[in-house]
Amino acid sequence: MAKVIEGLYYSESHEFVKVEGNIASIGITDYAQQALGNIVYVDLPDVDDELEAGDDFGAVESVKAASDLSTPVSGTVVEVNEALEDTPELINQDAFGAWIIKVELSDTSELDNLMDAKKYEEFCNK
Repeated sequence: MAKVIEGLYYSESHEFVKVEGNIASIGITDYAQQALGNIVYVDLPDVDDELEAGDDFGAVESVKAASDLSTPVSGTVVEVNEALEDTPELINQDAFGAWIIKVELSDTSELDNLMDAKKYEEFCNK
């Protein structure tokens, strides 16, 4: 069973959002990394990129497949996890610890469109 963490927000495309103040850390869930298998490459956006909820901001490639990354929230990229450029397998080791980007939220009401841990677990079990 994939790990799901309470207190985070989840999208149907298997991204998680961890909110601290006005900053959202975004990455892929444990469920997503398990489905992808060994991750070999992460395509990162640039700092200061403006994202709208639903925009693709990069991609994750594994030995099995490539998957676009979609941002569940709108905002400006304030940081990218550069460690993933050299060691993308960090996502396999700890999906929730290996966030991909941090964005400054432009519309916190968008969080209401996302699932909580319980709903996400139910979604994954369908």
